[in-house]
Amino acid sequence: MPRKTQPREGATIDDLLTAREVGEILGLSAGTLANWRSLGIGPTNFKVGGRVRYRASSVNDWIAEQEHDAVG
Repeated sequence: MPRKTQPREGATIDDLLTAREVGEILGLSAGTLANWRSLGIGPTNFKVGGRVRYRASSVNDWIAEQEHDAVG
């Protein structure tokens, strides 16, 4: 049975979300997120094995930025 590796000291593990999951959180379609990626806007994302992923913390940070921008 493979053993779980422990994160290095100082490293953090963050939930990785799919575009569909982020879309559900934001009330958007995965297609809208794809358009935003092509325009370089929206939550920070990256690819793992050719699949787009979002860190939950990055999505939360992006939401907070939108709140800040809306206030002023």
